[in-house]
This record gives sequence, structure tokens and C-alpha cells, in this order.
Amino acid sequence: MTELATTGTDLSRLRELNSLSIVRALRQHPPSTVTELSQRTGLSRPAVDVIAQGLVTDGWASVLEPGASSAVGRPARRYQFRADAGHVLGVDVGAHKILALLADLDGDIVHTVRHSVSPDAGPEERLAELDSVIDACVSEAGKSFGDIWAVTVAVTGAVDAAGQTSFFTPLPGWQQVNLASHLGARFTCPILVENDCKLAALAERWKGAARDADDIVYLLGGMRNGAGLIIDGVLRRGFGGAAGEIGALKQVRWLDAPAHLQNCAGVPSTVSPDDAAAWVFNAARDGNRAARAAVNRYVKDLAVGAAALVLTLDPQVVVFGGGFSRSADLVLDPLRKELERLCIRMPEVRASTLGADSVALGALKLSLNEVDDRLFSAGLSAPVAPRRQ
Repeated sequence: MTELATTGTDLSRLRELNSLSIVRALRQHPPSTVTELSQRTGLSRPAVDVIAQGLVTDGWASVLEPGASSAVGRPARRYQFRADAGHVLGVDVGAHKILALLADLDGDIVHTVRHSVSPDAGPEERLAELDSVIDACVSEAGKSFGDIWAVTVAVTGAVDAAGQTSFFTPLPGWQQVNLASHLGARFTCPILVENDCKLAALAERWKGAARDADDIVYLLGGMRNGAGLIIDGVLRRGFGGAAGEIGALKQVRWLDAPAHLQNCAGVPSTVSPDDAAAWVFNAARDGNRAARAAVNRYVKDLAVGAAALVLTLDPQVVVFGGGFSRSADLVLDPLRKELERLCIRMPEVRASTLGADSVALGALKLSLNEVDDRLFSAGLSAPVAPRRQ
């Protein structure tokens, strides 16, 4: 039998794979001893001890020295993943606001900046506001662009393979905007662009109302209705990025559904079209019959598209989010009744718990996923963690 030779390259790759195993074992866990890491990875204690010390040297881990203890013997030192080794950005470019969240590699938010923007703003004005928000978020947190390992920007409209909303977007002139190119002049890290509904769905599974589910339909309810889909735990984009754009089908009635609220009888002339829905929901809550009827008509139209998605995908959970989720107390019960009438199997229907931050949080999660994908496929050399001072 011929003995296989082991090259230096093989040994180097083995060491890196073992190091990655330790990094995985440290991520999302409390500070751990060598014994705990050994049990978690299957590596020997001596090997874990050497690798963990190397990770500390390279800036991927830090040591918690044992404190004073009355127990016999010296307490074991503990290692923890250095979540501040790098940072990620999640940005929501909406019609009325631009919101940026800066987080460490554990997803803990370090800084937040939110600016208002006019829904009529053209591309140059909106991009200038985007730059201002990002600059403030990074600099006010005491970071530089080189400290950012991934950026995800959420936009309104289906996003194609080039990262553009070439199919449709309500943002004026935005179909011609190339965000990856615009931000690429300032960042050296990957820049991802994704649809806002899809990212809101990702956020609900990460930190919101659907953390226990792998099959999710997310309904964005607002002056624009949309959907995001997670199937078998995976965010579904579709072949061209347009998965979930069921509202484009006029028969679904999503395009006209908000008009029931805007055109409700009794809305004062002093209330702007953008604020009409809020007035109607409040009036319905107070028992106004016209307002209640308008809400019910809106829900009936929303349920048509929701039922089509439920019948197609058979999700465990339907999450009602978006701006109108603030009035979920008026929407959820009639929505459930409509879905029960239209669907052969009824999923759970829940209200979003993330509010107006859901899209930016989803963008943050996609940035974290990008870092993990590169870390655990390319190895610890990409991206490179800064050495600990």
C-alpha cells in the first residue's frame, strides 16, 4: 500500500480549516474554554489551545482572563469571538427616508442615522442624501470606510442581476441608478443591492415575528403593497430578481387597494394624501363606520394576493409588515378570516415586531451573510481581521 505524501499546502489548508472550526464554535456563543471548544469542534484540547492563541494574535478572538475564585485550582481562561474585528452596513433607501445601521460582526447595532427625503426627490438629490447618511453613520461611530466589510442597500422595486431597479420603481429616475458603481468609488468591500420587501422578510426571520419559521410570506402593507418570500430558510429572489412581485398582476388588486383608504368618505380636506390612511385607521379604531368599511375593503384586496402566495407556497407563517402594520389590530383578524375562506390550509398570521426598521435590519443581515460566506469559503485571509492593538 502506497503512503500518501502530505504537502506543506495540505497542512496549511488543514490548519486554516481547523481555525475556521474554532471561529464557528466561538460565533454566537458565550466566552468558551478550551475544553468547551474541543467538545464543540471535535479537535483535541492541545490543538484547540494552539489555534485559539493564534486567533487572538491575528485579531479574530480575545481572551477573558480568569478572575479571582475561591474554588481550588486556577480557573480556565475563556476565549470569545471579536465581533468588533469588522463592521457591516445596512441601508434603507425609501421614498420618505434613508436609514443606515452600522453593526459589528455579531449583528449588534453600533450606530444609527436616519434622514428624511422628499418622495419627489430626483436621483442626484437622493444619492447626495444617501452619501450624507452613510458618511455620518460611519464617522460618528468612529470608523472609516476601510472598517466596513460589506454594505447592503435596500431599494423599492424589483432588483435585477445588475443591482438596478430596471423593471419598476416608484422613486423618480431611480431605474437608471447604479448603486454598486456609485458606492464602489468609496468602499472596497462588496456592495449588495436588494429589494426592500425581500430584506424585510429576512429581518423578520432573523430578529422579528418569524424566528421560528423556515417558510414565510412577508406582506408589506402600505401605500404600496409588496411581498418577500423565504422558502426552506432561503430568501427567494427568482431567476431575474422579481419573485414576489405578484402585485403587478392587476387582477390581484394590490395596486388599487390603498385607494380605499385615501378615498374614504369623511377624510378632512386638511389631511394630506400621505396621511389619509393613518386618519382612516384611527377613525376606524374609534368606531367610524365609513372608516371601518374602507379598512375592510383594503384587507379584502390585500387578501387576494396573500391567498395566491399561500396557495402556491404553503408557508408556515404570514407576516404583516410595512407602515400599516402599526394598525395590525384592525387588519389581522379580517385578514385571517379572508385567508381561511380562500385557502385550503391556513398558515399563522402575525404582525411584524420590527416596525420601520425592518428593511434596514434585513439589509444588515444580508451584509452579515456576505461576510460569513466569504469567511467560511475563502478562509480567514479574506477578509483580513485587523491585528489587536
